[in-house]
Amino acid sequence: MLQGRTVLVGVTGGIAAYKAAEIVSRLTRLGADVHVIMTASATRLVSPMTFQAVSGNPVATDLFAEPRRWSIEHVALADRAELVLIAPATANIMGKLAAGIAD
Repeated sequence: MLQGRTVLVGVTGGIAAYKAAEIVSRLTRLGADVHVIMTASATRLVSPMTFQAVSGNPVATDLFAEPRRWSIEHVALADRAELVLIAPATANIMGKLAAGIAD
């Protein structure tokens, strides 16, 4: 069902951030091409290396990082994603999404 699908997982700084590693692992085992982006707060709870190990893809942690290719990486990921999952979806991120805040 997920074989060959591109999934973008956004990991926020909620206390349940560590559970996102299991979600990424399961999606990967189901055949999805999983890419992870993390907030700065999330990186304080779970290492980006954890997500890189279970997804097999580099983890985006810095909006302004030097792009690996010509395209701006976070924009290219959004364009390729067939599914976007935010886990954990904290009240803060839900409020920002509802208000259209993209900081």
